[in-house]
Amino acid sequence: MQISGSDPSARLAAVRKSYGKVAALDGVDLDVRPGELLALLGPNGAGKSTAVGLLLGLAEPDGGEASLFGESPHSLDARRRVGVMLQSAGMPDTLKVGELLAQTRSYYPNPLDVDECAATAGIADLLARRYGKLSGGQQRRVQFALAICGRPKLLFLDEPTVGLDIEARQSMWSTMRSLVAGGCAILLTTHYLEEAEALADRVAVLARGRIVAEGSVRQIRARVAQRRIRCVSDIPLETIGAWPDVRSICRDGDRFEIVTDSAETVVRQLLRDDARLSELEVQRAGLAEAFVEITQEAA
Repeated sequence: MQISGSDPSARLAAVRKSYGKVAALDGVDLDVRPGELLALLGPNGAGKSTAVGLLLGLAEPDGGEASLFGESPHSLDARRRVGVMLQSAGMPDTLKVGELLAQTRSYYPNPLDVDECAATAGIADLLARRYGKLSGGQQRRVQFALAICGRPKLLFLDEPTVGLDIEARQSMWSTMRSLVAGGCAILLTTHYLEEAEALADRVAVLARGRIVAEGSVRQIRARVAQRRIRCVSDIPLETIGAWPDVRSICRDGDRFEIVTDSAETVVRQLLRDDARLSELEVQRAGLAEAFVEITQEAA
């Protein structure tokens, strides 16, 4: 949970950045605060990588300001409080995992103990292996260990769970929650919207270089009128699918799953036409549906 009254750990203020004639970011305001996980979402090319790059000092804004802990992203003091796990990482293939961890820990004033860090990231069994010999999922776990080994106050995670199996993903989620509970600020970019829904305290949606929606997961979902109805019915699927207020319908086991913008109308019709209707549930649109609708509107 966000720490009340705290200054931002990372901030973009009216930031503009263009590549040639293409505006990657166009007046973006964004901040991440201690004890908060902010999920930065957007379609490919929306400007997410540019935003992260500016905060890390990998590029300079054309206008506005990027800052870490109120300082320049190039400040050594600020950088020592940051952990980073980017989507792609160039690591020396010939070094052993333990050697990579020892090297990275040396950059920080108060790093985690090697054993604690390895156990937290689930890489204790990989320390003696060469990085280049690891699978893609194992390499991602090592990259996560390197990102958290310096006890960061701010953590950048760019598509961190790509290539991970379910167990490793759940373990990483648990570690993220623990870090946030301890006051760490996390900026997460992900295409797994269920990941953002499960973890985010706040969501910001980028589209065409602008923030087009921002708020809690509940607030983002509430922007969309769409509902999902689940039920067991004797009415033929094709009949329900032809109703004017039904966007789509599919069968999930013995249940129908109906998507609609007018749940009340569809439920009334179901109850009127099927006296044996059972197991009726109505759910608000998930983050995935809200994201699609918001980004389509922006386009």
